[in-house]
Amino acid sequence: MKLLFAVVMLLCASAGWSADQAAPPAAAVLKGEVLEVKDVESYSYLRLKTADGETWAAVGKAPLKKGAKVTIEDTMVMTNFESKALKKTFPKIVFGTLAGSGAMAAGAGSKMAAAHSAQPKVEFTGEAKVPKASGPDARTVAEVIGKSGELKGKTVLIRGKVVKFSGGIMSKNWIHLRDGSGSAADKTDDLLVTTLDQAKVGDVVVVKGMVRTDKDFGVGYAYKVLVEEATLQK
Repeated sequence: MKLLFAVVMLLCASAGWSADQAAPPAAAVLKGEVLEVKDVESYSYLRLKTADGETWAAVGKAPLKKGAKVTIEDTMVMTNFESKALKKTFPKIVFGTLAGSGAMAAGAGSKMAAAHSAQPKVEFTGEAKVPKASGPDARTVAEVIGKSGELKGKTVLIRGKVVKFSGGIMSKNWIHLRDGSGSAADKTDDLLVTTLDQAKVGDVVVVKGMVRTDKDFGVGYAYKVLVEEATLQK
C-alpha cells in the first residue's frame, strides 16, 4: 500500500495535481462485478458495479470480461484523472492490484504505468540543433520517427541534446532527445530514449539503441516510436 501510494503521488507531481487528488480510500479492498472493460497495452480499465454503486478502476492488464467478479487490493483513489490513451477524464478512479491468479502480473503493470514519467519536469528550452552522428546507422530524430516502420527492431545512432531527464523509474532512466530536426507541429522533433546510463538536461550525447514502435505503458503514456536498451556517449 505504501509503495503504491508513493508511486501515485510521484505521478501526481509530474502531472501538476495537488496531493488531495490522490488519497487512500476508506477501504483498501474493492469488490465488484465487471460491467465494461477498456484495455491498453499494460492496463485494464474496469467499470465496476459495487455495493456502493458504479465506479471505474484500473489494474495491470488482465483477461477480464463483462460479468466477471473481481477483488482489487491495495487501492488508491485519484480524482480528475486523464487517460490520454482513452481520451477520457475520470472524475474518480481506483488504482490497485487484482487479487487472485493474475495479481502478480497486474501489480507489475500497475507500477510500470503509474511510475512512468513520474518525476517533476526539468526541461531544456534553448537551442537544440546539433550535427548528425556519423556512420551507417546514424539517423536524425526526425528520421527515426518518420521511418519508424522501416527501422523497427534495428539499431540506430543519434546525436542529440537531452531536453528532459527522469531517472530511476522502473530501473531505467528516461530521456527526451532533440537535435534540431523535425517539427513540434507534427511531433517529429522529440524522441524518447530509455537507458541505464546517466545524463543531465542540456547534455549533448550520442545514443545507440534499438528502435521500438507502438509501446503503451498504460495510464495514457503511449509512444508510436522510441529507442530502448540505449547506451550514451558524451
